[in-house]
Amino acid sequence: MAVQQNNNRIARFGVFELDLNTGELRKGGVKLRLQGQPVQVLTLLLERAGDVVTREELREKLWASDTFVDFDHSLNTAINKVREALGDSAASPRYVETLARRGYRFIAPVQAPAQVAPAIASESVPLPAQSVPHEAPLPAAILHPELEVPIPHRGLTRGLFALIQVMYLCFYLAALFRLHGIQRIADSFLPLWAANTLAVAVMVTAGVGIPLRCYLLSAVGFDYQRLDEKFRRIFPFVLALDQLWAIAPFLLMEKIGLGAAFAASAGLLYLPFSERTLIRLAYLRPASPEKRLDGTKHTDSP
Repeated sequence: MAVQQNNNRIARFGVFELDLNTGELRKGGVKLRLQGQPVQVLTLLLERAGDVVTREELREKLWASDTFVDFDHSLNTAINKVREALGDSAASPRYVETLARRGYRFIAPVQAPAQVAPAIASESVPLPAQSVPHEAPLPAAILHPELEVPIPHRGLTRGLFALIQVMYLCFYLAALFRLHGIQRIADSFLPLWAANTLAVAVMVTAGVGIPLRCYLLSAVGFDYQRLDEKFRRIFPFVLALDQLWAIAPFLLMEKIGLGAAFAASAGLLYLPFSERTLIRLAYLRPASPEKRLDGTKHTDSP
């Protein structure tokens, strides 16, 4: 009986995975062309995820002491190739962050690689046919570090968020175009002063909401990398605005009925929280300090 050690370690981050032993980088299961020093740089950054890897450490790791090269140019080229493979940028990093005059840090959440149990194979007695799996097990889903749910495709979450903004824009425009109808409905069950106040409230909130929704729509459309930060800041205002507009279905109660108006209003009450969740899923915030691949936490040296 011969024992074969299978020490494959797969580090997963976002839609990418890197075999730390073979240096194979894949995106959604498709192998990417990244070899040599860029792979070595990415491997070291993943092994020290969340920690600062200095330029001197990279030099000692990648180049021997007796090797004479233009170190700065070679390292910059390797980092640029890593960013190109990951679709990252130095200006708005999502994976590799540059720390001026210090080094680099991998800032995205990383799923620690699991060691594959040693496989025991027989040299003289073959395994039974029924014991050989026909399909490899699917990789475990990558969970959001805060929400603890599988991370969906970013195109899906961004698309749903954009649709919500379009829906609110339609609400605002329809209300402004049919303002006289809203005034007439309000007059039917409200005092004159209250009906006038409601009409003014519709005009003011719609006037504020239109530029807000245009901003959010353009931000998610152009994939603004700091949208999560911006949306968190304005969320209390968005929440208040959306809660006010959640009562809009009751203006149509005579046409759709009390039950339908109540159901629509309940859905609109929850919608701003859905917007916040979609943004958190699409724009992951780097945790600091991040867990290293060995499962321990660490802090940067002063």
